[in-house]
Amino acid sequence: MEIPFTKMHGLGNDYLYIDRFRYQREHDWSELSRLMSDRHFGVGADGLILIEPSGVADVKMRMFNSDGLEGEMCGNGVRCLAKYVYEHGIVTKDVIEVETLAGIIKPHLSIRDGKVLEVSVDMGMPRLARKDIPISTPGPEPVVDEPIEVDGQTYLGTAVSMGNPHCVFFVEDVWAVPLEEIGPKLEHHPIFPRRANIEFVAVRSREDIEMRIWERGSGITMASGTGSSASVVASVLHGKTGRKVRVHLPGGVLLVEWKEDGHVWQTGPAVEVCRGQFLLERS
Repeated sequence: MEIPFTKMHGLGNDYLYIDRFRYQREHDWSELSRLMSDRHFGVGADGLILIEPSGVADVKMRMFNSDGLEGEMCGNGVRCLAKYVYEHGIVTKDVIEVETLAGIIKPHLSIRDGKVLEVSVDMGMPRLARKDIPISTPGPEPVVDEPIEVDGQTYLGTAVSMGNPHCVFFVEDVWAVPLEEIGPKLEHHPIFPRRANIEFVAVRSREDIEMRIWERGSGITMASGTGSSASVVASVLHGKTGRKVRVHLPGGVLLVEWKEDGHVWQTGPAVEVCRGQFLLERS
């Protein structure tokens, strides 16, 4: 069985896209994401994104991490989806409404000669209440410097939801963090009933932070749009930065602004890498 896909990335955060306007066959999408995302036995990606018709927006996005977990939203993923639907004629507007499990997301496209050069996304307002992140323990809100114990060591995390759960930890050097070791332990910590994306952030100036992420369901990734947004919100809550920040990621730089109206905007590139057919063996 041949399944057509397009591989795209935002700052190295790569996803495989299936255009459900053209491909209607049903699958176990969680299992297909695990198969296709495998970097040795599949195509290789941080996950799978379905582009579907929507009854409430221009298009619908369903995203699955590489372990098969269905996520609520993906900032880099929605920028690439916006580029795809415009350049493939599914939507012809430069402001697109995308239905996600985190609500309606509105990418704004910068277009030249019919090609999308850059995408700015209104990520909506961060959720800072414990029940909305969610976090299982009681305490003050917003959740700033929450003590989280792992292997006898206490980490102080600032929790934010951008439609999906994040916890941000400030450090001097993000590259000194044993992310592959501590990331999964924090992701699956009992304090996070729906698990969490884990960000380590080093503040370089009022306008610049450096960030590495352990992404829920995918592990270490090159970038994260929701993670960058959560990291800027956490930085502002701590008084460490202004509201407009360049987020330096392993895959490049994302511009994030937490505007005075409460909405978080992120601006960055979207790149199409290749198109192909995934050969799914029949059981």
